[in-house]
Order: sequence, then C-alpha cells, then structure tokens
Amino acid sequence: MASFIFSKTIRKTIRKAHKFLPTTHPINTLHSYFYSSSRHQTKPPPEPPSQLPPAAKKAPFKVTAHGASWEDPYHWMSNTHDPNLLNHLNKENDYSEAFMADTRNLQRTLFSEMISRVPEQISTPPERWGPWLYYQCIPERKEYPVLCRKPAVENTSWVNHMLSYAKGGSVNEEILLDWNEIAQEYGYVHVGTCRISPDHRFLAYTIDVTGEEHFLLQVKDLQNKTVIPSLRVEGVVSLAWAQDSCTLFYTLCDQSQRPYRVQYTTLGSNPVCDIIIYTEKDSRFCVDITNTKDGKFITVNSNSRTSSEEGTYLHIIHIFYTSVYVVDANNPKNGLRKVHNRVSGVQFFLEHHRGFFYILTNLHVGDENELLDGNHYLARCRVEDVQSASWEKVIVPTKGTSIQDMDVFDEHLVLYLTKVDYPMICSIKMPIQSNKKEVAIDDLDPWCFPMPSNSCSFSPGSNHDFMNSVYRVVLSSPVMPDLIVDYDMSTRTFSIVHQEDVLGISSNLHKNEANEWINISSSYFCERKEVISHDGTIVPLTILYSHKAHKMGQSPGIIHGYGSYGETLEKSWCAERLSLLDRGWVVAFADVRGGGGGGDPSWHKNGSGFHKLNSINDFISCGDYLIKEGYVHKDQLSAIGHSAGGLLVAAAINMHPELFRAAILKVPFLDICNTLLDPSLPLTVLDYEEFGNPQNKSHFDSIMKYSPYDNINRGICYPAMLLTASLHDSRVGVWEAAKYVARIREQTCSNCSSSVILKTNMSGGHFGEGGRSGQCEELAYEYAFLMKVMGQLDASETDF
Repeated sequence: MASFIFSKTIRKTIRKAHKFLPTTHPINTLHSYFYSSSRHQTKPPPEPPSQLPPAAKKAPFKVTAHGASWEDPYHWMSNTHDPNLLNHLNKENDYSEAFMADTRNLQRTLFSEMISRVPEQISTPPERWGPWLYYQCIPERKEYPVLCRKPAVENTSWVNHMLSYAKGGSVNEEILLDWNEIAQEYGYVHVGTCRISPDHRFLAYTIDVTGEEHFLLQVKDLQNKTVIPSLRVEGVVSLAWAQDSCTLFYTLCDQSQRPYRVQYTTLGSNPVCDIIIYTEKDSRFCVDITNTKDGKFITVNSNSRTSSEEGTYLHIIHIFYTSVYVVDANNPKNGLRKVHNRVSGVQFFLEHHRGFFYILTNLHVGDENELLDGNHYLARCRVEDVQSASWEKVIVPTKGTSIQDMDVFDEHLVLYLTKVDYPMICSIKMPIQSNKKEVAIDDLDPWCFPMPSNSCSFSPGSNHDFMNSVYRVVLSSPVMPDLIVDYDMSTRTFSIVHQEDVLGISSNLHKNEANEWINISSSYFCERKEVISHDGTIVPLTILYSHKAHKMGQSPGIIHGYGSYGETLEKSWCAERLSLLDRGWVVAFADVRGGGGGGDPSWHKNGSGFHKLNSINDFISCGDYLIKEGYVHKDQLSAIGHSAGGLLVAAAINMHPELFRAAILKVPFLDICNTLLDPSLPLTVLDYEEFGNPQNKSHFDSIMKYSPYDNINRGICYPAMLLTASLHDSRVGVWEAAKYVARIREQTCSNCSSSVILKTNMSGGHFGEGGRSGQCEELAYEYAFLMKVMGQLDASETDF
C-alpha cells in the first residue's frame, strides 16, 4: 500500500530531492590541482547592472573548534528572525532582478517554448486496486495534480477519464484530493504521503502548507467527502493502515524533524486516543513504517540513515544500522514483535507471502559478524520463527549479479537486479519451492522484462494490488519520453500503456516498430563515456546533445552532479531541456562517487565521509573530459548542483575555478562545517554518517579540506554564479547561500563577483514552487542566466 506513483510529468511537480529527510519508505588525500591567479577567458564577463551588488553587514563572531579559532562575520545570518537578514535578502533579490533585466525577453521566449511542449491536460493511466481504478491528472489551466478514482467495472479509457474531469467530472468519478484547492487556500502545497484504507473508504494524507516540511496528518472520509476534524496531527511523516480500516499507524517527528515515535489512532473512538507503541531515543536513528504488500503486517524500521524515497528502486536504502519490528495488521493492538537486533552495516527488508516472511538482507546467517560486502540475498522463515536463527537462504546471487530490491505478489516475486553494472527487472513464480538448498536466480526460470536499450532508469508504478499478475513500470532516458509499460508475469508478455506526449516534436520521434516505443535518438544523441578520475577510478559520464546544433569544440555545456547519500543522479526525460539542446548546448551528467553506482554500496562509501574528496575530484575529471574531448568549448563549461550537489559543485570551483565559466547552485549546502557543528539544526545529527561529525578532530580536518564556505580563494576570479535559496527551507538554511555570496563578494575578484547573484524565495521551502508553469518559469530564468553570462545572449532577445 505504497504512495501513489506519478508519471514523470506529474511527479516533477512534487519531486522530493537532495538533502534528504530520512525515511525508509519502500520504493543510498587531496588531489593536486594548480590554482590559477586569474581565469583565462575568451570573452569578458557580462556588464553588471548600474547598481552595485549589496554589501552584507559584518558582525564579530568567533568560532572555536579543536583549539583553533577563526572569525565568521556573517554568522548573524543564521538568525532568520533578524530583520537585517530579511532586508539583505530583499536587496539581493533586487540586485538579481536588475542583473537579469536584459534577459526578460529571452525568459519569455524560453518559457513559451517549454510550456508549448506540455499538453494542456496530463493524466496517468489508471491502475486497478480492488473495485476501483485510481489515477491522477493535472487538468487544463491547473498547476497541481488531482487524485481521482472510478469504479473498475466501467470500461472507459484513461484519456476519457481526463477529459471528463476537464468537463466537470462524470457521475461515477470521485475526486479524492485536489492539490490545487490546498494551494489556493494557503498559497503553497507539498503533499507528503497518501494512503487509502484497505476498505477504500478513508484517505489518510499529509500536507505541508508553509514550505518548512512540517507535515499535517488529515483523514478524509471518502463516503461523505469530509475531512474528519478530530484527526489532525502535526509533524507526521509515514502512515500505515491496519486491516480493520479504522486503526491508523503514523510516525511523529521531534523538534529536529527526526521521525522518532510510532503511534496509532482509532477512527470513531470517542475521545480520540493516540497510543504510543515505539519510541526511538537514540538521535542517530529514524523510524519509518509501512505495510507488507498483502496488508497483513505493518513493519516498523529504525534506521541510522536512509537515502531518497524516490530512487530508482523501491526498497533498498543506504543504511548502516537497522532494526525491524512487525505488527499483525489483523490484531494491531497486540504490539510489536522484533525481527532482528541492530547489527552494524546490516540492511533488512521484509515482505510476507502465505505464512512466510521473505527477508532481503546482507546479514550472513549464523554469523552476525560476517557480512556480504553489501551484496544482498533473499532469505525466508515461517512467521512464527522470525526471531529464531532458522532463516532459510532462498536466492543467493551469482558473481557479477546483485539484488537491489524486491516486490511480492500472490503468484510472483519481482526482483530488481544489477547484472554486470546493467540494471534489470525479472519475475519469478511464487511460491518458491523449498529444497533446503540455496539457488541462483537463473535456476528459478526468471522472466527478464524486455526494455529499450537506451533506457537509463526505471521506476515502479503504484502496483497496489497483491493479487495482480501485471507489474507496471515507468521507463525513461534523456532521449525517450517517459514510457509506462505493463508486464504480464503470467503470460510473459508486455504492453505499452502510455508514452508521454511532447507537443511539437512527437511527430518527429523515432519509432521502434518491434516494440512500439519511441525516442528522439535520431535528433538528439545520448552516449555514456567512462572517465578516468585522479586515482584511476572509472566514472560514468552521460553526454546529451543535438546532432544538428552541436559543434565540436565550440559548444557551451552544462554538467550536472550530486554525489551524496548513495542517490543516483536524475537523468530521465525532460522536455524543457530541449531549449538548451536546440541552441547547441551539451548537457552532461557525472555519476561521481558518493552517489548511486549501479547498486554497488562501495560507490557511495568511497565518496562520503573521509572519502568525500573523491566525489569532488571525479566531478572535476568529468568536466576536464568534456573540454579535452571537444564536447564543450574550453571557456564555455558551466555546472549545476542541487542541495548537497551544490556542495559538490562549489567545492570543485574552489579547487579549479578556471575550469568553469558559470554555475547554478540551487538551495546549496555550502556552510557544512558550521552547520554540522550545530546539532540543534534539523537533520544535522543524521548527516554525521554521510559527511562526518566535525566535533571529532579527524572528521573536522577532513570536512575543512573541502567546505565551500571555508575554502573560497582570495583575490582570484570566480565564475558567474546563480544561487537560489528559500526562506523557510528546513533542510538547508537560507543563510548558507547568503553567507557564501557575501564572502564571495568580499574575497574574490570584484569584477567577477558582480556576476554572482542570489535569488531567494521568500515564501517557499526546499522544493520551491511545485506547479508545472512555476517550474518552467524557474528553468527559463536559469537558462537565461547561463546564456547571458556565457555570452550566448542574442541581441534580438535582449530588452535593451
């Protein structure tokens, strides 16, 4: 009973990302570079506006750690209630507006291009769950999704579902939740989690209406279409229903936004009484809950750290410690049963099938001190034996193959695999016959799902129905509009349910006659290269460009990077990106260490903590490669990083400022040392395992080698930069970008630093504006900034 999965076009309106709020929801020596005293540009920096950039006030403040002391005159900005900060941010916004004034026509042109490619109405194909067909749509002239359902007995195409909503809805259609209504009432909306009760009568959901990610739980009675007024709980993250459809479990956050407690409430009880069943007292651990696929159990997971809830795979998460408990969903008041104690470095994921628990784990059975180097196998045991040592190994992957995830149906097991660095999905018939001997996957007659050869990513659909034999997957790549495919595991056939329509170019797409999926590879080229990093490690680099517009050795380019939390860099289809490609730009994606690496846990490990410099050097090596191989002009390379990706890009700029002509740092994590020295800030303690705890001397020394704010070079030229921030961001404080810009202006070349601008959203949070036109406006602004500072601004597109 997972959250509803959006098609990519819809998901982009609510995408979570970057410095992750922990959850286990099912779905991880400084290299020598010679600093240059000046950048060797073939074109001068753009003319700054007539007004001077704002100068931030300085206030004495001394930071002390491990016997060392240094001044941080911009520390005062961390007080977001200081009226001086609001005044300064407004001045920065005014300067940004003046700096970008001559790009307004270009912004309008770019926005018009982007919005013209998006259909007026967008809908996901319906998925059957019990007696209902559930689907989502963004109606015409609306910004946000609407969750709907219709009786499954009606034989109506999903296109007609969408059209019926546009006409006011049909008699049998039910609108369950309308994001647009919430946004209209509060001015902002971020829907966290949606859960339908087993009897399909109630919808439990969480909403954030401030941008601070403080989610409010509400329960809607779908029978009488009213929100239950007595069930409003603040600070809720994850949800799970018991089988009675009246008992609702939820996790509650503490003051640092850590989900630490599991409670349940009973609908209809008078008075409403919430019962605590588990409290995690250790601040290093977060608690998450979910249902097993068949709904018969609720799992309670206490983890030291997780990655994103929107990764390619459903369930496997990058954690160092975990303990798992189960609750009988038919007898929810009977309390918890522990599955296993915490073991350092061990991961568990548990499902239920016909009286057996199936457990995906890297724990070596019989020896808790022996791990499998992150490689997971599938074990099982009878429900009554879960606490014993009698787990039976069912599937042990062969060399070169790793199991990343699983999903369980009544008659099939779905496995997400990596085989020789190539991701794939297969299904196996259930139940697996016990022969008391571990087997390889190939011994179980698996069906490997057919996929396009150019598919870079795949993510599961909702797949709610345990009894279903059809598995839905969303496939995507930089040159293939999102493709929704149903794989019938019983007949071993598949059908294409829907492919995203891109107005204006769909008629020119290349169609694969055999499988009927289409791509734009005839017009846009996507290739994967292997880049040798500073220590000989091979780093994957995906390069995208237009056959017609790209010019070797002359084109401008932008390289994306992230490199944290074991998260795979997003490389799926993006129609808005065509506005760059058609102008000759190269768009590249560097899968540096610290991020996801084809399911190899060591890829994350070798780019985090003491090894963080590896991810930064990987990124620099990839940028060098683009220039040396002629993909990008030597003075036309830009970079972009979101949140923790901003740390990656900014650190690379400090190490190699002459490599980049421009950069975009979106809600960037820049003041890492000062932030991690303050454990009272949200998520700080949880980030110790990713970056280290600077209260420890060795960790402090490691962090200070790359901390962007603390390593800005004095007196040299820096690239033009656009930084974005949000006043109510609870993940990355607004002061991080503001302090960084202030120090850039103070310490670097004054001519270049006038092309560093800070744009702050004074009302939103970490994810900015969620509407589809709002996202196009944001991208148009960013692209216009790049074209201006890279000297690509056409005179016909300026306002002067």
